[in-house]
Amino acid sequence: MTNGLGGFACGTVAGANTRRYHGFLVASLSPPVERTLLVAKIEPSVQYRGVETDLSSNEFAGGAITGQGFVHLESFAVRDGIPTWHYAIADALLEMRIFMAPGANTTYLRLELLRATQPLRVSLKPLVAYRDYHSHNRGAQPLQLDSDTEQCRVQAFAGARPYRLSISQGQFSAAPEWYWNFWHRMEAERGLDALEDLWAPGTFAADLSPGLPVYLVATAETAAPAPGADILDVLKAASQRLTAPLPRTSPAWIRGLAQASDQFIVRRGATSPSAGSRFATAAGAATIPRAAVMRDSVSSSIIAGYPWFTDWGRDTMISLPGLATALGRYDLAAGILRTYVGFVDRGMLPNCFPDGGEAPQYNTADATLWMFQALDDYLQAKRDPALVRELFPILMAIIHAHADGTRYGIRVDPADGLLCAGEPGTQLTWMDAKHGDEVFTPRIGKPVEINALWLNALEVAARLASKVRQTDEQRFCQSLLTRACSGFSRFWNSDRRCLYDVIDVDGGSAVDARTRPNQILAVSLPCSALSPEQMRDVVDCCGRELLTSHGLRSLSPQDTGYIGRYMGDARQRDAAYHMGSVWGWLLGPFTRAHYRVYGDARLAQSFLDPMAQHLNGACLGTLSEIFDGDAPHNASGCFAQAWSVAEILRSWLYLERKISKN
Repeated sequence: MTNGLGGFACGTVAGANTRRYHGFLVASLSPPVERTLLVAKIEPSVQYRGVETDLSSNEFAGGAITGQGFVHLESFAVRDGIPTWHYAIADALLEMRIFMAPGANTTYLRLELLRATQPLRVSLKPLVAYRDYHSHNRGAQPLQLDSDTEQCRVQAFAGARPYRLSISQGQFSAAPEWYWNFWHRMEAERGLDALEDLWAPGTFAADLSPGLPVYLVATAETAAPAPGADILDVLKAASQRLTAPLPRTSPAWIRGLAQASDQFIVRRGATSPSAGSRFATAAGAATIPRAAVMRDSVSSSIIAGYPWFTDWGRDTMISLPGLATALGRYDLAAGILRTYVGFVDRGMLPNCFPDGGEAPQYNTADATLWMFQALDDYLQAKRDPALVRELFPILMAIIHAHADGTRYGIRVDPADGLLCAGEPGTQLTWMDAKHGDEVFTPRIGKPVEINALWLNALEVAARLASKVRQTDEQRFCQSLLTRACSGFSRFWNSDRRCLYDVIDVDGGSAVDARTRPNQILAVSLPCSALSPEQMRDVVDCCGRELLTSHGLRSLSPQDTGYIGRYMGDARQRDAAYHMGSVWGWLLGPFTRAHYRVYGDARLAQSFLDPMAQHLNGACLGTLSEIFDGDAPHNASGCFAQAWSVAEILRSWLYLERKISKN
C-alpha cells in the first residue's frame, strides 16, 4: 500500500517481516524522499472461548519462528487494492485489512468480527523504531513514550518527527520492552545484514462485536487522522475511477494493473536546481524563467519502484504514458511534464532525485529524450496547444544543447549526425549497473536506443515547430533528423541481420555486436530509419534469443558473458543486472514492434498474457522489475516497478484498440 507521498506499508501474507523494507508505516518525511521506518508491524492476538490465540508470526536469528498465526489464515485477497486477511479461530471469523490514507503518512489496521458465538477480545502489540528504511535498528534506541488510555506517542530524539498510535475503541496499556534479533531472510539472501531489534511500547486491546469494526491507526502527521471508514470510501472510489476508462472487455488482471498504477504517483516539493542555473538556448545566453514551468510549490512525479527507488527521470518518462495518459489522466500527465521541465539544466533532465533530498543527479543520456515521447503520446491523446507553447522553448533548448554538446560527452557527431554519449566511470543509459567504481555496462560511444530516441525527439520537435510556426527551428530539426537517419544505417549488422548495440565504442571505430534488447526500440518507436525487412529481422532476433514469458533478456544466452541468475551479494547482483536478467518493461516495446511488422494485434497481445499469472506471483497485485534469465525466471529486483506496470498496461490497451477496430 502507498500514500501518494513516497511512503508505504508492505509485508507478507504470513505476517513475518522478511525484508528491512517491510513495515506497517514507512513514512516519507520530505515527500517523496527521506523514507523512515516508524512502525515495523502490528502483532495481533485474540482471546476467544477462554483460549488465547496468537495471530502473529516472526522469524528470529537461528531459525526460531514464534507465533504461527498463519495456520489460522483461512483466506487472503486483494480487494479494491486493499490486502484483506480472514482468520478462522474455532467458530469465529475475523477480518483484518491494512491501508493508507492518500496524502498522509498514516496507516490503518481494520478489524471486523464477521462471525462469532461468544465475545472476542483482540490485543494489538506495535513493534516500532525510527530508522532510515535502508538500514536496520541494532541495539536499544532512546525512544520516548507518552501515553494515555487510548493512544501512545513515540519520539526517537529531540527534533525527530514524533508519531502516534491510537485505537478507535478500546484502550492502551503501556509496557515498554525490547525484542532482539528479528531475522530478515530476504536480506540474508542478498548478502546483507539481516538482524533487527524492535521496541514494543505496550498493547492496545478492544472487545469486538460482529458488524462493529475497530481501527488501529499509526500516523506521523500532526493533525488528527481521518476516520478509517472515510478513508476506505475514498480508496474504493479511487479504484473505481482508475478502472472506469478501461474497455469493458478488459480482463481482471488488466483492471488490477490499472489499480496498481496509482501506487507510483507521488507529490514532490519544488526542490529545483540552484538559482543560478540556466536553460541552454540556441544562442546560449537567454534564460527561461523557472516560474514559467514551476508554478506550484508541490508537483507530481512517479516513483520508479518500491521498495528502494525514488523518482527517476528516465523511469518517469517511460512510465508516464501507461500510468497516466492511457488511463485518461491528462491533467496528471501534463502536470508531471511541467514538473520535470522545471528541472531541465544544460539541456538535460535529472537522472534521479537522491533519497536524502540532495541535489538532482544528471547522469543520463536518455531521460530527456524519453520526455519527447511522453509528451508526444500525451498530445496524440489530448489536444493541448497551451502546453505546446509553454514547453516548446525548452524543447528547442534541449535539442540545441544536444547538438552543441552537454554533460558527459553527450553531443552530435557532425560526421554522421548520430548522438555520442559517455565518459569513463559513468553509466548513462538505462543499463546503468555500477558497483563502487566498477561500471558493468558503460556503453560509451553511440548506443543504438539513444540514437533511436534521438531520431524520434527530432521528429517530434520538428512537428511541434511547425505547429507553433517556428520555421527556422523546424528546418534545424529536420536537417538534424535527415543526417541522423542516414547515419543510423551504420547500426545495421548485415552478417547477423540485426542491430549493433553500440558503434564507435569508446570513441573509436569498434562495434559492440552483442545481442541485446535495446535494438527493439528502433522498431517500437514511431520514427524508424529501418526498412520493413530490417524491422522484421530485429523483431525475429529478439524473439529468438531474448524473449521469455516475462520480458526480454538483457543479453543473449549465447553470449559468453551471459549470467542467468540474479543472485549473490551486491556486486554479483549488479554484475548480472544487465548481463542476462529479464526486464518486464521490455515486453511493451516488443509487443508493439511485433504488431508493427506482423500486423496481428491479437497475436502480439498474447505475449502479455503470462503477466496475468505474475500479478499474483511475487508482490501481490503489481509487477516486478526483473526476472532470472534462466527458467523458471524467478522474480527479483524491486517487487513493484513503475515501468513494468506502465508498459504492460499501455501496450495491452494499445493492442486492444487495434483489435476492436478490426
